[in-house]
Amino acid sequence: MYLIDVQGTLIDDKNKKPINGAIEFIKNLKEPFVVVTNNTKKQSIEFYNFLLDLGFSIPENAYLDPFMVLKNSLHVKRVCCFGPKEFIEVVESLGYENTNKNPEAILVTSSKDFDSEDYASMIEMVMSGAKLIGMHATSTYAKDGRRYAGVGAIMKMVSYATGSNYEVIGKPSKAFYEEALKLLDVENFDDIEMISDDAVGDLVGIKELGAKTTLVLSGKCKSEEEALHVKSLIDKIVPNIGCLNG
Repeated sequence: MYLIDVQGTLIDDKNKKPINGAIEFIKNLKEPFVVVTNNTKKQSIEFYNFLLDLGFSIPENAYLDPFMVLKNSLHVKRVCCFGPKEFIEVVESLGYENTNKNPEAILVTSSKDFDSEDYASMIEMVMSGAKLIGMHATSTYAKDGRRYAGVGAIMKMVSYATGSNYEVIGKPSKAFYEEALKLLDVENFDDIEMISDDAVGDLVGIKELGAKTTLVLSGKCKSEEEALHVKSLIDKIVPNIGCLNG
C-alpha cells in the first residue's frame, strides 16, 4: 500500500502539470493508496478536483491534506496566519478568526515572501503565549525555479529563538500519517511505502515509523547527493514516479 506525495511527485512545482508517467502510475496501481499533500492554498475539495481535472484517478476517500485534520488538531478560535492570502481565506472559511491581536496560536505555511518583520512577529507572538503551529514541516519550498526555507526550517528557527515547542498539522507528523492509515484501514506502518520528492520533510519522519521510503528526483530534491545525509533512511531513489510503472 502506498502514500503518495503530490507537489514534485505527481505534478511539477513550476507549471503544476503531471510529471511524466504519474497519471499512468496512479491508474495502474493494483494496491490501495492515499494521496497525501501539504496543500494549504486551496479548499480540500477544490485541490482534489484540480487533481481529477489533470487526469489522476483518485478515489474521494484516497485524498488527505492538512485542512482536513486541522479542526481536530487545533481547538482555539483566534489565530494569526502567516502565508499567502489564499491560505488565510481557507483558514477563515473553516471558522477561525485571523488576527494579530493576542492570537491563541500562529499558523505558518509556505511563502517565498517572508521577511525579517514576519519572523519578528512570529517570535513576539509566541513569546506572548501563542502556540506555534506549522501547517506542515517541509524542509524546503520550491517556487519559480528556486528553493526557499520550508515551514519545517521556520518552525525550528522560531522554536530555537523562543525556547518553545511547536506542533505540525500535515506531513511529516505522526498524527497526519495515522489519519492516512485510517483511510487505508491498516494499523501498521510496516505495510506502507511512501513516495515523495522531500527526503527530509516527508520521508525521514515516516521511515522512523516503520514505512518503506522512495525518493523521486523530480521535485525539490534534484540529485542523490542532496539526500546523502539521510540516504540511510531512503530505501529507493528514482528519477521520477513514472520509473516505478510496471
